[in-house]
Amino acid sequence: MQAFSRKVLSCDKKTGASAVLRALRVSVVVFLCCTCITPLSAQGGKKINLRHADKLKGSKEAKTQRLIGHVEFEHQGAVMYCDSAYLYNETNSLEAFGHVHIQHGDSLHMYGETLKYDGNERKAELFKNISMSDGDMILVTDYLVYDLKNKVASYNTGGTITSKGNTLKSKLGYYSSESRTLTFRKDVELFTPEYTMNCDTLRYVPGTKIAYFMGPTTMWNPDNAMYCEDGYYDTNLDRGRFSKKAALVSNKRALMGDSLFYDRKTRTGMAKGNVTLLDTARKMIITGDLGIHHEKTEHSLVTGRAMYTQIYDKDSLFLHADTLQAFTRYDTVKGSDPEAPRFDTLRTVYGYRNVKFFKSDMQGKCDSMIFTSSDSTMRLFGKPVLWNEQSQLTAEKISILMTNDEIKQMLLENTAFIASQEDSTRYNQIKGRKMTGYFRKSELYRVDVEGNGQTLYFVKDKNEIIGVNKVDCSKLSIFVAEDEIKKITFFNKPDATLYPPIDLSPREALLKDFRWRGKERPAKKADIFVE
Repeated sequence: MQAFSRKVLSCDKKTGASAVLRALRVSVVVFLCCTCITPLSAQGGKKINLRHADKLKGSKEAKTQRLIGHVEFEHQGAVMYCDSAYLYNETNSLEAFGHVHIQHGDSLHMYGETLKYDGNERKAELFKNISMSDGDMILVTDYLVYDLKNKVASYNTGGTITSKGNTLKSKLGYYSSESRTLTFRKDVELFTPEYTMNCDTLRYVPGTKIAYFMGPTTMWNPDNAMYCEDGYYDTNLDRGRFSKKAALVSNKRALMGDSLFYDRKTRTGMAKGNVTLLDTARKMIITGDLGIHHEKTEHSLVTGRAMYTQIYDKDSLFLHADTLQAFTRYDTVKGSDPEAPRFDTLRTVYGYRNVKFFKSDMQGKCDSMIFTSSDSTMRLFGKPVLWNEQSQLTAEKISILMTNDEIKQMLLENTAFIASQEDSTRYNQIKGRKMTGYFRKSELYRVDVEGNGQTLYFVKDKNEIIGVNKVDCSKLSIFVAEDEIKKITFFNKPDATLYPPIDLSPREALLKDFRWRGKERPAKKADIFVE
């Protein structure tokens, strides 16, 4: 360089400019070469530091060194121990054998039989009988890759993790020692003292003991089972949120919804959006917008477009109310063996406010209702009204007995009324303090009237009205066929009058307290939601 400088300085003025330009070009080339060479030497990263070995075969300058006995390496915050090793100085890598141990940071430890370590990439491959621990978390597998740079461990041949009584297994797994987060895929199983979980993908944070799952997921124990395709579960608090086809199943009952919250300690589930509560034993379904199910008391509540469906073999009953509640209790049934008693499951369903229901052979409306499975009876309160074929039935309280999926008997109490429309202005009517209606194949065929009995019906001859029969009697029985009164039996002295049709005004042709409510009748299932 000095010779080059002297040559430039000794040039005359004519040649000086060109010489300076040539010198500058050479300087730029030299500079560029230097800058290119420097990174190449840096790409190798920091050299692996040999801290100890009982025996060393090969000089310090050798490309390969054989190390035996209590071997110890250090590389950028990681310390590696083994029984023997090969250190490859040229590639900045090593192979270790026997009682391999890697310590990274204060708490992360990895053990195995064999190690391949790349110092430039800062990646370790462990083989056979591997265990990794970080705090109270322990991973066991046969093949593990640990990226020291990103602090991520992974396996793809199956692994098992234990942490505070929980055991987790999967085909693939990843562990971030920085965030202390575990991610698992394929054949994932989580075992806890309370339940077992199977899923496709699971992210688990041992520090918080919260499991996040994606894809088809099932949780179960002897008491219940859960299914969803997205959600999380806090294994510490024993509660979680589940979504995408979420379902909770217990004792032949299932609670489903768009999202489901479950507290295992209180055994309470709450579902939101497209809620379905299914009781397969009683062939009962309750749907709505919000549902709550208490497993301990077997009490359920559904609100928001709530609908109760009672499934029968030939037909179904659809009932809507602002709020529906269902309770279950068990009664002991005496059998032939006193030491092995049987239990009868009794179900009670309550409907509150704006109750309306539809069945092909019966429709109704009231303010509240109770259905009890013990006697298969539905009780209606608050201005109840029923329609069966052409008949309208009203009273202060109505009870309906169902047998073999059909209406068997009906009890109308206080201001009981049965009416059928003869034409647009005339109605056949039966009134009394108490009435009992009897049905055959869900058709009314007989009515017993007790107390203050009154009837008003139109007498026809060849489908032509020839008179109006008005009878007062405290006790009577009426026999009906094809929605027409065929016979009346009086048990006390009746007061009966047959009027010509023109002799009774429209008002006189209506018994006291009569009210026709045909416009309120649901003609189809969807009408139960119409105000």
